[in-house]
Amino acid sequence: MLVVGVTGHRGLTDEQRAFVAGELWRLLAPLSPGGFAGISCLADGADTVFADVVLKLGGRLISVIPAAGYRELQPADHRPEYDRLVRSSAEVRRQDRPSPDPASLMLASRVLVDSSDRIIAVWDGLPARGYGGTADVVDYARLRGRPVQIIWPDGDVRGPASGE
Repeated sequence: MLVVGVTGHRGLTDEQRAFVAGELWRLLAPLSPGGFAGISCLADGADTVFADVVLKLGGRLISVIPAAGYRELQPADHRPEYDRLVRSSAEVRRQDRPSPDPASLMLASRVLVDSSDRIIAVWDGLPARGYGGTADVVDYARLRGRPVQIIWPDGDVRGPASGE
């Protein structure tokens, strides 16, 4: 079964979410007849949009939880969505880390990349704003020889508070 992983920015605008959902649908729908799995860390933004598209297409959702307390790291308004996606996951891979920090987030992203046949990056192409950001995950995926498909609205910019 083909496994597609996702990495991408958090805190997307409504317009960015709609664009990303459409592009993910276009990329993932052809995989649906043969069956596929999608792997995500379920953060707000790209991870969640991806997980929802995977589920709507009948794919198998695999979640990677970076550390104890990861749920509390999510914005309060995202936690119900996070909980729903964890419950909807066919498999949940919890990393044995005591708390979420940049190292645990990057380790989870490495698990995600190493478990994937290819990666979709919802990425503006700019450097990471901190260790373990989208650019770092893309670099790791390329280092590991995983094909990376980048999607981002042309000319759009990531907001200052949108996170990685």
